[in-house]
Amino acid sequence: MLEFVLAIVIVVSAILALIQKDLLKAAIISGFSGASVAVLFQVLLAPDVALTQAIVEGAIIPIFIALAVKKTQRSDD
Repeated sequence: MLEFVLAIVIVVSAILALIQKDLLKAAIISGFSGASVAVLFQVLLAPDVALTQAIVEGAIIPIFIALAVKKTQRSDD
């Protein structure tokens, strides 16, 4: 049952990240989706994959997206 709930959370958060207008919010929501996938892997007894997923998809990718958005914003000079 927990696997199904996590799958629904993953799909809903991925859709929310796609329809988000603000890119920083989309980066945060995509990190939430990645963290949910890591929890799903942990529940499915794959701790090595869960750790890798948490590091890459839950932390590094949202940080890279947020930094890219910050670096590419235009100034109103």
